Amino acid sequence: MAVFLETERLVLRAFTGADVDHLVALDSDPDVMRFINGGRPTSRDVIQARTLPRLLHDYPCFGTRGYWAAEEKATGALLGWFEFRPLDEHSPAVVELGYRLNKAAWGSGYATEGARALIRKGFTDLGVDRVTANTMAVNTRSRRVMEKAGLSFLRTFTGDWPEAIEGSEQGEVEYELTRADWEQRR
Repeated sequence: MAVFLETERLVLRAFTGADVDHLVALDSDPDVMRFINGGRPTSRDVIQARTLPRLLHDYPCFGTRGYWAAEEKATGALLGWFEFRPLDEHSPAVVELGYRLNKAAWGSGYATEGARALIRKGFTDLGVDRVTANTMAVNTRSRRVMEKAGLSFLRTFTGDWPEAIEGSEQGEVEYELTRADWEQRR
């Protein structure tokens, strides 16, 4: 297991092919997928053919992955994953922060804890200048995590949804945190 980052309660490690069952379970929960695709489960075939290769991809500018399996340190249980992925795989300047955790982990502060740790590592070790994060405007829980992690609201926009899902008519929101703002707040 290649550990990327540890926090007080989390271990963020590289994904492996052995994580397929956990990913299928995570993406089969309608509540977890509500703001992704309206709550539809992702098939095992799609997880193996599209999702896992994306999660296993190494980014040259980091020399490592952009997605991390999140395990609860005390139990070893897989809680979900975090994204800290450069938008241009050859430049670490701007990264996208994301997270997808199972319902059992919701409301426990894991998303904020993992996000803050990734932001700190990005600004101190990885050469990141700006962190960005997006979600549906109606996804108040995810927006709250972004705010607790130090990101500020930037804009509301309308994205191209392959299929409209409940709440998509209100658009999406983008949050950001620059290295300068992060350093000023420390």
